[in-house]
Amino acid sequence: MLRRATRRSSKAGLPPGTLVHIGKKRTEPVKLLLMEYDEQQFEERAIATPEGCFPFLDTPTITWLNITGVHDVAVIEKIGQHLHLHPLLLEDLVNTAQRPKIEDYQEYLFIVLKMLDYDDAGRVVIVEQISLILGKDYVVSFQEDEADVFDNVRNRIRSGTGRIRKTGADYLAYSLIDAIVDNYFTILEKVGDEVEEVEQELVTRPARETLEAIYRLKREMIALRRAVWPLREVVGSLQRGESPLIQEGTLIYLRDVYDHTVQIIDTIEGMRDVLSGMLDIYLSGLSNRMNEIMKVLTIFSTILIKTLHQ
Repeated sequence: MLRRATRRSSKAGLPPGTLVHIGKKRTEPVKLLLMEYDEQQFEERAIATPEGCFPFLDTPTITWLNITGVHDVAVIEKIGQHLHLHPLLLEDLVNTAQRPKIEDYQEYLFIVLKMLDYDDAGRVVIVEQISLILGKDYVVSFQEDEADVFDNVRNRIRSGTGRIRKTGADYLAYSLIDAIVDNYFTILEKVGDEVEEVEQELVTRPARETLEAIYRLKREMIALRRAVWPLREVVGSLQRGESPLIQEGTLIYLRDVYDHTVQIIDTIEGMRDVLSGMLDIYLSGLSNRMNEIMKVLTIFSTILIKTLHQ
């Protein structure tokens, strides 16, 4: 099943804007990877401290700062102070139980998304929170784990292929969102394969394990829906072009992401309907088997009664 969010009790009673990490406990150091580019040039470097990022965030070239690890609130606070981020935004950054959303702070946009991964060994879907800060000439991304789906975006920046080095920070933000959404299709294909296996098992040799698998998949569908459904609102807000940070040329690409989001939601709803039907079939089959058993027992009871009366 999907990883559950950590309880929020550690924040009870604290004033708004207090930075308390809510999520999986981690001790590894935060990693900062910075990419700076325009159409002619490109630089990539690992930064040791938050202060080392500040000169690059203030340049007119496009800067992408990817921060892996939101558990170190001191690092998040320093980045937030330099970019003049709102305290409530920083509070949401370190809370990994956020609902996907978008907030417009005029000078920058704050976007929260859920990135999915699939553990083939454990056959479970893993949810990771991704937060994006889109400014005029920069994008700062915050993620929980080092593994991500952004490698293709990085490779396009390195090689200079496509439009990404010829466009602004808004197109970079679109590319990151598009990578996350495209990965949803991959995850749903794997979950769909598992649904088909359970369906085949239901038809040929239903057992108690089949019922457990159906219930597990139904819980995963509920959690997937919770992670993906608000995404339509987020992308819809971006593709309407209400923020001056989104250029006209990027809107058509955001509309394409919106269409993909609707397809993903339809797929999830379809799988939920299939699983509900599978549960009904299992329970109906169980009831039929019980009826057959009761018929056999009734026949034996009748024979036994007649034998005793003779």
